[in-house]
Amino acid sequence: MSTEQRERASSTFTVSVPLTIRTRGGRKLVLSPAGGAITAPARPRIDNTLVKALARAFRWRKILESGRFATVAEMAAAENMDRSYVSRVMRMTLLAPEIVESILEGRHSPDLLLPKLLEPRSEIWSEQRLS
Repeated sequence: MSTEQRERASSTFTVSVPLTIRTRGGRKLVLSPAGGAITAPARPRIDNTLVKALARAFRWRKILESGRFATVAEMAAAENMDRSYVSRVMRMTLLAPEIVESILEGRHSPDLLLPKLLEPRSEIWSEQRLS
């Protein structure tokens, strides 16, 4: 072994970590030496209820703006929905774009549920908080 090879060999080191790979429910899990699973960060979970409500809100707004119905009450009757519910859902069209995007991408807080979104809030985007 040459001097250069000995220097290189002495400056490198090997780290070994005992891991176990197990399959559970069709997924591969990497288990640490302590036996706990090493998991990847959770993927965003898209709340279909919130997405559906947003879609309805923007659809209803578009219908009203098109002039197909003159009032929310007429549209609610045609949709077989309660007028009050339609009005509350349509408030979602006033949410800040960042909030709408976070809902559509599943980045919103997990405790954000539809009843919270239907509450009256400021129409000024910078004042909107959903905590």
